[in-house]
Amino acid sequence: FFFSTTSTMSAAFRGGMSKIPTGLIGAALGLGGIAYGINESMFSVDGGHRAVMFNRLTGVQDNVYGEGLHFRVPWFQYPIIYDIRAKPNRITSLTGTKDLQMVNVSLRVLCRPQIDSLPEIYRNLGTDMNERVLPSIMNEVLKSEVARFNASQLITQRENVSRMIRESLRERAKDFWLVLDDVAITDLSFGQEYSRAVEAKQVAQQDAQRAALIVERAKQERQQKIVQAEGEAQSAKLIGEAIAKNPGFLQLRRIDAAREIAHVMAQSGNRAYLDADQLLLHVDAFEYDSEKLKDVMPAAVEADKNE
Repeated sequence: FFFSTTSTMSAAFRGGMSKIPTGLIGAALGLGGIAYGINESMFSVDGGHRAVMFNRLTGVQDNVYGEGLHFRVPWFQYPIIYDIRAKPNRITSLTGTKDLQMVNVSLRVLCRPQIDSLPEIYRNLGTDMNERVLPSIMNEVLKSEVARFNASQLITQRENVSRMIRESLRERAKDFWLVLDDVAITDLSFGQEYSRAVEAKQVAQQDAQRAALIVERAKQERQQKIVQAEGEAQSAKLIGEAIAKNPGFLQLRRIDAAREIAHVMAQSGNRAYLDADQLLLHVDAFEYDSEKLKDVMPAAVEADKNE
């Protein structure tokens, strides 16, 4: 039954095809071939890209095709598309400084190919020129430039180090038809031994500054004591001269002391009775010359006379 049904369908198909004009079939095949040829004869270049043409007979052509629609000879020619937008590339390298310290430096570059040199790039480097060229020249330039500086200079002169690396790397990249739009040091780290040495140095500097502060404070206190001692000596000298000239000066000092004691006791909530001995007066124990005392306390003498 299956074979009989298949035979019937094949006979019907041959019968239907025999009814289609041969010219119509040829026209359809011709239109299909023309459409395929037109499609294979065109190619487009997107924004941010460029194309070079490879000819199977003559090789890579020197023309660079910009953005838009272009024509080619099918089979004999085919385009190679390049992305000419800047791409970031980063590398981390362990290198030595001038003072033999090991440092990890991370470098980031923005790289793009030279548009006019795309045919030469394809002939010599292919389409993966970033992977072929950048890692080697970045390592080479980074090690050679870092070796010119001490470890401390890499920190204090970081802008200068970055500028020298950028200039050297741009010159080196020109040999491979590459353009570097930006070169920057993104990370800079030292070994553990150097980090510990820097930390110990900072601690020593802080201790030295603290010791200098203590010494300066001791000098100030010494000078203060000298001035205070000189003041007390001068005061004692003046008091001695005053007592020698007029013994009543000592009695006035006793009166001042008694007044101070009385004032303090008056401020207290307790009640106390003090005699002349406790107040340091001893008024009845001395006699004074009002004329001599007038030189010391004129106002007190005048008030006493008025009373």
